[in-house]
Amino acid sequence: MSRLLDSFKSEIPIFAMLHHKGDDTVDIQARARHEIDVLWAAGIDAVIVENYFGGVDDVIATCEYLRAERPDVVFGINVLNDDAEAFRIARTFGARFVQLDSVAGHLPPSEDRKYSDWLESERAASDLLVLGGVRFKYQPVKSGRSLEEDLLLGVGRCDAVVVTGEGTAITTPHAKTLEFRRIVGEEFPLVIGAGVTPSSAEADLADADALVVGSALKDTYADTGDVDEVHTRELVDAIRALEARTGSITAGGAR
Repeated sequence: MSRLLDSFKSEIPIFAMLHHKGDDTVDIQARARHEIDVLWAAGIDAVIVENYFGGVDDVIATCEYLRAERPDVVFGINVLNDDAEAFRIARTFGARFVQLDSVAGHLPPSEDRKYSDWLESERAASDLLVLGGVRFKYQPVKSGRSLEEDLLLGVGRCDAVVVTGEGTAITTPHAKTLEFRRIVGEEFPLVIGAGVTPSSAEADLADADALVVGSALKDTYADTGDVDEVHTRELVDAIRALEARTGSITAGGAR
């Protein structure tokens, strides 16, 4: 059983990024609300509210809107470069989870123990679930440990490990996903964090349990684009078709 996967009805949960693009605060919020409508109507499982283009104030404003006006929408929080703020906002506004870009490997040993203790205390203080990256895109590797060592530490620090390739919208190499699966085992949730498209979904998810998606939902298929209803439905339909054909194509069977 998996706390994360069991909290969603879909066999393959889809986590969609909310990037907060816009020219000013008013425009950012108008876009965010429209994108939430499009994403939720298309059948995604959760929105990840992130300060990708906007600031932390934009994340908070969106969370205020979600709590007051859209209690039906499941959401998580990712505050880039500030994990503590992600936890604070998530607790304040009733998010289901936080996404942390790295939970192991990004710090030198002298700093890692303090981080580990802090993360343990944050997790113990609430029911928040944690999606945690290891060897995540754009994150440094400073631990001096092997991939296997960092991954096994990561398993103890989160509810699902997120694996990516080299960057946003870039395919996550299947060989990397396979290696992660071998190390974390068949029962621990593994999430593809970048590069999934309708045409690549079956191969990308052959050894994973869920996905985080952003660029594939945009009109330009790039992070700078606007969330597009047709592209979003194409991605959701591709994932649901996999579920319908096989029940779940995941190798891990982490539920």
